[in-house]
Amino acid sequence: MLLWAACYPLITIGIEFAPHLTFAALRAILAGLALTGLAIALRRPLPRGRRVWAMVAVIGVGATSLGFLGMFHAAEFVSPGIATVIANTQPLLAAVLAGLVLNERLTPRGKLGLILGFVGILVIASPQFFAGGQANYMIGIAYIILAAFGITISNVVIKRIAGEVDVLMAMGLQMLIGSLPLVIAAWSLEDPTSIQWSFTFVGALIVLSLFGSALVYWLWFSILQKAPLNRANAFSFLIPIFGLTMGALFFDEPLGLPQFVGIALAILGVGLVTRHGTRSETSSRQNAPIGLQVSGGGRREPQQT
Repeated sequence: MLLWAACYPLITIGIEFAPHLTFAALRAILAGLALTGLAIALRRPLPRGRRVWAMVAVIGVGATSLGFLGMFHAAEFVSPGIATVIANTQPLLAAVLAGLVLNERLTPRGKLGLILGFVGILVIASPQFFAGGQANYMIGIAYIILAAFGITISNVVIKRIAGEVDVLMAMGLQMLIGSLPLVIAAWSLEDPTSIQWSFTFVGALIVLSLFGSALVYWLWFSILQKAPLNRANAFSFLIPIFGLTMGALFFDEPLGLPQFVGIALAILGVGLVTRHGTRSETSSRQNAPIGLQVSGGGRREPQQT
């Protein structure tokens, strides 16, 4: 979550030196090459079957194409701290999709936790709604919502294929696939040769690609192999705390009573969701005897542990 929170400040620094879509495409390509290169070096297997490949492609379009598009354009209109706050309302939408797709249900305590987390985010962001420049602010919010939507879809799909595909190969491929629409858009709408190469830009690009993308998604996929999506996603409410701290330290963003109240509510919400806040309504596939799982062809296969 700390690495994710660092993304918006680094994007804000980098877009001073490069067009938005070009910067986003470079981030995705570098991260994808790093993960797939490591996977190949370790002789990790490629995804098998059209279904898994299709899901990897959906993750790429959601997390990388839509996610990066929204994040990089939002940085032009919204301050890094507030952008980090609003982007992480996605656990609410993810909770709905997890119930429909993954059969994960929130207990009353979990629902209360999500509500408190969301209220905390609204409290943190509320001063901006009464400040000037509201038109640009709303444009930025629209881009952030687009990014949150793409990330939410990708998280649900990641959870569906967790355990069926190698994490390094899957996350590397999804970034390379997701980079294709960004590359096409960058060449069509921008001048990629206008990048102002400098130590600052290269540093921001490397940290964003290797730590804010490659390492983050490897960690996140690994987590979703072991934990319910709703429980893991609740920790996203901690990202605004890190984001606001970075904004105050490096971008002179003020921290007042609304921010501290919102932070307290977010932490309380995470606690409620993570402590007996979820339950799983298992399907017949999940109810198979331990160590066995019904494959698509009806044959029982050993289940990965």
